[in-house]
Amino acid sequence: MGDHDTSRDLDPVPVPVTEALRAYGETYTRVARAFASHAGLHSTDATAMIEILSAEELGTPLSPAKLSDQIGLSFGATSTLLNRLEAVGHVTRSRIQTDRRVVNLHSTPEVQRLADDFFEPLGRRLDSILAAHSPAFLAEFSALLIELQQATDDHISESPDS
Repeated sequence: MGDHDTSRDLDPVPVPVTEALRAYGETYTRVARAFASHAGLHSTDATAMIEILSAEELGTPLSPAKLSDQIGLSFGATSTLLNRLEAVGHVTRSRIQTDRRVVNLHSTPEVQRLADDFFEPLGRRLDSILAAHSPAFLAEFSALLIELQQATDDHISESPDS
């Protein structure tokens, strides 16, 4: 980057917006750590469980390879993590019928109960806040978040260190 970045001069991003996004990201990290403590898990294991639970909630179970990509661990480290979660009864692996080579990850009822106990009160709080906004605003806000996520993912994938 040179001494003078004209793209910033043309359309500066308001500091409160970027600071709010950074703070929300940090809060999400703290929520994951608090869930880890609640569930008696290492923070990386809890992050993996959150990803597995979220994917199931969306009806798209994760494969070990996809989980590895999402949590930023090597495939070997993810396999070790999954072995730990399977050993304590939080995760099961199943092969899909149409292609037996594909393995999907599933949470167990016990970890679902732990997650519900922890996340349902937060969900009610967030639902209350979101209910105060119009569907049009929420659609626009959602679209903005998706654009920001895509730009961030693009930046990471284009980074020489990725």
